[in-house]
Amino acid sequence: MTQRRLSISVLIADLAWCVVAMGSALALRYGVHWSILDKESVLRLLPFFGVAGLLWVLFSGLLPLDGFRGGWRLSAVVSQLLLAVGSLMLILLSGGYVLRSYVSRLALVEFSLLLFAGFALLRIVFYLSLRAQLNNGGVRRTVILGSGHRARELARKFDRHPEMLCKVVGLLAPDDGTSSSRPPSAGAGAVRSTTTLGVVELLLEQRADEVILVLDECISPDLLNLVALCRDRGITVSLVPMFYELYLSRFRLTDLDGLPVLQLARPGLNVPALVGKRALDLVLGTLLFLGSIPVLLPLAVVLRFSKGKAFRWETRCGFQGRPFAMLRLNVERFVPNDSRFEDVLSELSLTELPQLWNVLRGEMSLVGPRPESRNRVCRYSEWEQQRLTVKPGMTGLAQVQGLREQHSSEEKTRCDLQYLLNCSLWTDLSLLLQTIWTLATRPVVRQRSVVDIEDTGAADAHVEPSVTKNIFENAHRP
Repeated sequence: MTQRRLSISVLIADLAWCVVAMGSALALRYGVHWSILDKESVLRLLPFFGVAGLLWVLFSGLLPLDGFRGGWRLSAVVSQLLLAVGSLMLILLSGGYVLRSYVSRLALVEFSLLLFAGFALLRIVFYLSLRAQLNNGGVRRTVILGSGHRARELARKFDRHPEMLCKVVGLLAPDDGTSSSRPPSAGAGAVRSTTTLGVVELLLEQRADEVILVLDECISPDLLNLVALCRDRGITVSLVPMFYELYLSRFRLTDLDGLPVLQLARPGLNVPALVGKRALDLVLGTLLFLGSIPVLLPLAVVLRFSKGKAFRWETRCGFQGRPFAMLRLNVERFVPNDSRFEDVLSELSLTELPQLWNVLRGEMSLVGPRPESRNRVCRYSEWEQQRLTVKPGMTGLAQVQGLREQHSSEEKTRCDLQYLLNCSLWTDLSLLLQTIWTLATRPVVRQRSVVDIEDTGAADAHVEPSVTKNIFENAHRP
């Protein structure tokens, strides 16, 4: 199923649910038997319901509301639907006020609640249906030819995009000169060498429909032979280009007499986006800062008497690498001897609330790459330094996906650059809502991760189980 077909299917289901929600809201508000006054109120409501349907079609075309663009995450689905339905109701209520038309606010509120619940349930049904198709077969069977983090990342992305109806059934790892000294990982299939023709036989044995090349080396004659043989056997060949990191930017493809030429643009924000982002930081940051005072004051008092100091300043690198003093509660991170009280503060990220002061001062933003120390920034590669093209944030895409300080800068850079490609006020608000979800579910997710590591072994905890079924070394050698 293509992304476009899925989006259209979700939109049709949404519009059908709009009709059901409208009838249900009217039944809840006026009951089954209507008086003459009730009928007049219903007639005044019908245009609002019609406008709601038209606006939802517009929203669906402009915003990623189908739940699958960017990869399936329930937190993203809920946050985006909450923002979209909230914006829809705000427009309807504002329109009623401007037109001075009396409509039942209660009916509109009930309508919005039904819309949100139904839209979320529909997307979960679509997700479960796609997952069932993946588990029951009848989907495109794919083998990845490659090794390293790019091959694993590709497998993870397929797992997050069930709408692709693509099941990764194996990983072919070309010989990198180290395979003979490294035993197969736990849970992996047999490791063996094979010829180019043998690779095709293995693909046919796995009933593979597609092979995706994810290689860090230049195309060799043996690899060209493999591609030709796969095409002859009816196996589709796809390619993830070398220097994938460069593609974490907007690009324009030019076909120059059969030669593909990609023009890469530097990720970043334009002036209107920067102005809107700063306005959001000032307005929402002020509200959050005032709301955080009742929480911070008692915590500061406890830390003052237990540790002698409530707050601490830490030097971090911000926009363009300029150092600044970041404010936080006086709690050490990742120290085994910390009290349970301090562990809870770190687990819920309450230690970071004082950074709202940095946001108001313009040194940080609510959403953006997390600031890191000068020692770590000094070791940035040219590619990683792109994180410094915007102000650092209190939260970001990397954080809602579970990446924290103990993860590598490279892992977080990938998420941060993806954020820069799609940065908008809508994205920032969605990520702020997803942050609440992440904090609320962090203890459960951490416990599940511990169980997974114990079951699979720490060395393979990051590898998808479906990928480790078949691993073949020396795969493209004759």
